[in-house]
Amino acid sequence: MAISLQPGVKLTVIPTEKFKTVRLFVRFSTKHQKAVASKRALLTNLLETNSFNYPTQTKLSEKLADLYGASFGLNVSKKGNIHQVNLMMNLVNGKYINEQDIFAESIKFIQEILFHPNIKEGAFDQETFQREKENMMDYLESIKEDKQTLAALRLQELYFTEDIDQKTPSFGTKEDLNSLSAYDLVQTYHEMMTQDQIDIFVVGDIEEKKVKETIQSLPFSPRSSLQTEIFYKQELKTEVQSEVLYEPVVQAKLNLAYQTSIYYNDQRRFSLLVFNGLFGGFPHSKLFINVREKASLAYYASSMFDSFRGIVTVQTGIDSKDRRRVISLVEEQLESLKSGNFTESELQQTKVMLKNQFLLSLDSSRGLIETAYLKQWFSIVQDEKEFEQKIMAVSKEDVKKVAADLQLQAIFTIDKEVAHE
Repeated sequence: MAISLQPGVKLTVIPTEKFKTVRLFVRFSTKHQKAVASKRALLTNLLETNSFNYPTQTKLSEKLADLYGASFGLNVSKKGNIHQVNLMMNLVNGKYINEQDIFAESIKFIQEILFHPNIKEGAFDQETFQREKENMMDYLESIKEDKQTLAALRLQELYFTEDIDQKTPSFGTKEDLNSLSAYDLVQTYHEMMTQDQIDIFVVGDIEEKKVKETIQSLPFSPRSSLQTEIFYKQELKTEVQSEVLYEPVVQAKLNLAYQTSIYYNDQRRFSLLVFNGLFGGFPHSKLFINVREKASLAYYASSMFDSFRGIVTVQTGIDSKDRRRVISLVEEQLESLKSGNFTESELQQTKVMLKNQFLLSLDSSRGLIETAYLKQWFSIVQDEKEFEQKIMAVSKEDVKKVAADLQLQAIFTIDKEVAHE
């Protein structure tokens, strides 16, 4: 259960003897907007690199070494309409090395990073800012070389045609990044620290009372809880959006996006999980077996879904000449599921694999944190037993209904030449 430390600041302690380490996770959440995505992404790089009292990466690394080799980092992510800045720290559990103060020392380190950034005269350290801005620009430039990632991002742009925020990834854009100054980031930093909803998680063999007492030393100010609706929903388009990007590629990329009315807080989500496993989520799925294996029309073929934005996507790597055949064959697999053309054995195999996948996620501190985070928003599943019950209760008819609910909305292709039609 979450403990309120301040209005808008919550702590969740997850006691477990599964790990010899303690994982600390701090999440800052606000509404996702194109205007601030690049700023928040670059800010994480600045905070991760140094601080006022650890002004170089070397000094910061030396401090982590003093904390028995603790690891630490920040990143950005997005869930529906929400943009998240995540701080992670892994440290050895002091009880196993007879160092009871290591958790408190680690919280002091986090306080240094968050509350004493390397800001001088109203701007982030210019040398650090310029270096990290260039590094991030290099990363954004490199995306165009990763054709699979590029295709996924461009499909997203095509699907969310009318919403500039949803078209923008969590790390922003090159254009927005290019215009930023070391002064801009100071305002972004202060907004994050004073206005974002904060969720803190601590996982490990540690006492809740001790954790609360130590975490309370972090001087977070009261703020409003996040009011943004987490789910993004858009109107169904009457025409399928299609776009082809011509690049010097050996292997063409063909990605499709379908709209679904099923969201995370919907009991049908369990049927969506089973559907996706049968459609393209596992090695025994229809896309893998029929498109990749039997027809040999794809180097890879899979599906995934985002139940915070109501979208199911298909990813394939193909030969350019087979584009039209692959689109047709993917649609055939969906029609096959609509008709209930799958065996009881395939249905049960999918359920077992989903159950095992869920159990495996609970064997990682990251999985435990994400599960606890979502429980604060929704109470669909309380534990692994209830998850198993809901998955095993999914029927063939339930899967057919999910398949029938999908509506093709966008097709994006990276091709080396004019597509063969």
